[in-house]
Amino acid sequence: MRAAALMKKYSHLLPNDADLKNMLAKIGCKTVDELFVDVPEEVLEKQPLDIPGPLTQMEVERSIGRKLSVDKAAQDNPPFLGGGIWPHYVPPAVKHILSRSEFYTSYTPYQPEISQGMLQALFEYQSMICDLTGMDAANASMYDWPNSAAEACRMAVRYTGKRKVLVAKNSGYDRRTVIQTYLVPAGIEIQEVRFDDQNGLIDEADLERKVGDDVAAFYLEQPNFFGGIESGVRRIGELLHEKRSLLIVGVEPTSLGILSAPGDYGADIVVGEGQPLGIPMSYGGPSLGIFAAKGELGFIRQMPGRIIGMTSEKKGSGHGFVMVLQTREQHIRRERATSNICTNQSLMAVAAAAYLALLGREGLRKLAKTVTSNSHYVAKRISETGKYTAPAFDAEFYSDFTVRNLSHKPGTEIYRNLAERNMFGAVPLSWYYDGFDELTLFGVTEAHTKEDVDRLVDVMLEVA
Repeated sequence: MRAAALMKKYSHLLPNDADLKNMLAKIGCKTVDELFVDVPEEVLEKQPLDIPGPLTQMEVERSIGRKLSVDKAAQDNPPFLGGGIWPHYVPPAVKHILSRSEFYTSYTPYQPEISQGMLQALFEYQSMICDLTGMDAANASMYDWPNSAAEACRMAVRYTGKRKVLVAKNSGYDRRTVIQTYLVPAGIEIQEVRFDDQNGLIDEADLERKVGDDVAAFYLEQPNFFGGIESGVRRIGELLHEKRSLLIVGVEPTSLGILSAPGDYGADIVVGEGQPLGIPMSYGGPSLGIFAAKGELGFIRQMPGRIIGMTSEKKGSGHGFVMVLQTREQHIRRERATSNICTNQSLMAVAAAAYLALLGREGLRKLAKTVTSNSHYVAKRISETGKYTAPAFDAEFYSDFTVRNLSHKPGTEIYRNLAERNMFGAVPLSWYYDGFDELTLFGVTEAHTKEDVDRLVDVMLEVA
């Protein structure tokens, strides 16, 4: 429909004729349609839009409510989808803290002297991330896990001066593709390291063959994309350091309630997805990119992102919070910036800080044990149907695990049939790997109840 006709029909919502005429004269146009001459004629709507007549507020709310009722709410039916975004329980206290205007509207602390509350919250977030990962410094957040992983690889190249990066093939597909997007245009070579077809873990022999003096870093995930817990990470760290290469580890942070901190087995940079730390799934975002590194000053200066520090007053005993480093900022360092990112996920970092503070060390450990117990229970129930093998890979796992369909149906069919029955699980691994047609990926958290599991098993028997 022509713009002028629309404006006439809904004139009560828009400027009056005199205002419109004045604005058009100022920009040198005679009609509103001239503003849209670049839109092809064939795609323009020729008929008036079928918009219902005036409705009361109550009628509008009821109409929208009916339309929204077709959505499947995660809290009513937690998905069993592994691989990236997980349905964790978010305490109401986290939402309450985020809703406070000093956090919700402050965006990012460009004027530290009037942003002490946000700076302190981010400092607390960084401190807890360092405790979790065993690293010395953490930044005040990145966009998401893939973004953090790619930036970590670029950081390793800058620091070492080498131009090749190894990436574990059993890492998440989105992480591998974003790493490729960041590195290839910069002329950095990427080489994938195979995994064992039986257990899904890194093929250490293949890694040893590929680690040369020209390798800047090796990126691996713990647990890996299949949910498997890599048993050889200490040996891998030693191998890389012998070659003066860096070890970059990607983590799901709640797993660190029971797994060793990456810093304990030689990680130089730790990245990960902070969404499990008090952030809803929200249709896939926003999430939170974790980024932490060992503490050598020259190394930290290569980190992307802002780093918040705490200092003491020159006179008195008070503390102040300051932005110590923001070496990524192209508006400050121009071509010497370590990254061209212009923003961050400060509000999500505050959510993670609030969540971790509420749980505490012991609470996080209990959470990790519950997730582990639940995932192993679900895998056992699926295997007991006799229609599937779970886990398909012979390795210890945390929350995610693989399932093999013994009837040889494609994983895409299992996934689709489950979805048709309002059960969301079984990510087809054929989406990401050749030869994995019968394998799917499941994810389980503390949010899944026995009733959820019983229903999943019943539906999986139907579609087997």
